[in-house]
Amino acid sequence: MAKQFCRWDPELKIIGLRLSNVMNPSDYARFPSFQDDAAKRKWNLWGYIDARDAAQAFRLALESSLKGAEIFVIANADTVMNRSNEELLSELYPSVPHKRAFGPNETLLSIEKARSVLGYEPRYSWQASNK
Repeated sequence: MAKQFCRWDPELKIIGLRLSNVMNPSDYARFPSFQDDAAKRKWNLWGYIDARDAAQAFRLALESSLKGAEIFVIANADTVMNRSNEELLSELYPSVPHKRAFGPNETLLSIEKARSVLGYEPRYSWQASNK
């Protein structure tokens, strides 16, 4: 629908932000409880978004000079887990092939479009807050 509206009006901007599980810094205290059972958080591939980084994405979207309809996945750069992605994926999705390389705790949600088009870069991490 957004694409159709933008076809009717080429000056229109409609940006959809697909937020991962929004977390406040106070929620980080619960993250250790996720570690023993990877299935608890598999529903979004162990992703999350710090509310402060979500606010950054909203600001960038509003300030952008984009025209047309665009959709962006907004997540933090890391996962909610201490265990590596390789270990988690092998345990819960053993028959699913990996299409790309990723870091041990790098988000499995693709935020590259938000990075390259909006200039989005997550600044907050639950792991940094635990140090």
